[in-house]
Amino acid sequence: MITVPVILVGGLVWFPTVASIGLSFTNWDGIGGVTTAHWIGIENYRQVATIYPGFWPAVRHNLIWLAYLTFVATPFGLFLAYQLDKELRGSRVYQSIFFLPVVLSFAIIGFIVQLVYSPTQGLVNGIFSSNTDWLGDPSINLWAVLVLVGWRHTGYIMILYLAGLKAVDPSLREAAAIDGASEWHAFRTVVFPALRPINIVIVVVTVIEALRAFDIVFIVNRGRNGLELLSILVTNNIIGEASRVGYGSAIAVILIAFSIVPIVVFVWNSFNESEHA
Repeated sequence: MITVPVILVGGLVWFPTVASIGLSFTNWDGIGGVTTAHWIGIENYRQVATIYPGFWPAVRHNLIWLAYLTFVATPFGLFLAYQLDKELRGSRVYQSIFFLPVVLSFAIIGFIVQLVYSPTQGLVNGIFSSNTDWLGDPSINLWAVLVLVGWRHTGYIMILYLAGLKAVDPSLREAAAIDGASEWHAFRTVVFPALRPINIVIVVVTVIEALRAFDIVFIVNRGRNGLELLSILVTNNIIGEASRVGYGSAIAVILIAFSIVPIVVFVWNSFNESEHA
């Protein structure tokens, strides 16, 4: 029961990860065996940071993606969860409606984006009687895509927080009410701190979702014209026409570092605070 999962995880996750780290220090073009790769040290990383025109715009877009999910979509998901936790009439129906986007893949949402923002027959232009090219204008297309990304992310966060709120001891809220605490004060000082385990999961999920974003922008315009992301650069270099596996691996390692560092720091601090509490 242990051997098969270990083989699968090692072969599909850890081996590609370690191989990417090793290949990032070579100039392998993917042609021929790995033995044709030549060690070039950190040259790929130096070029990515200094002369690759798409790298820093992609980093900026990924950070915008992360900020949007963290400060807009996630708080809104928490708000919905808190409201539905009050057992409102029809709450089951509302949960199903808000959770519906989560069961859709980002590829499907990418097609929905194209329908919603079509310059000629799109829903948005139909409502506002305009002919704005939402996906063709690099100054607004990222924000247009993020609206529907947040639509999906909000439902996911709502379900996680709703499960956490159901597990909170009701006596904590009752004690806060007896002490005369307002609803907002009770939530801020009693309920939200009790959601610490869920908060850790939410942070990890949000960071991963923001930095691994790929499907939706690839469907929309293959990550060009204002929708560049690090994952798109990795794909274009490894399996694109350029076929620069070493170069793409360097970008992939940078993306891994961006993903792991904030998660490790947050989780480490959270568990340290729990031990000292």
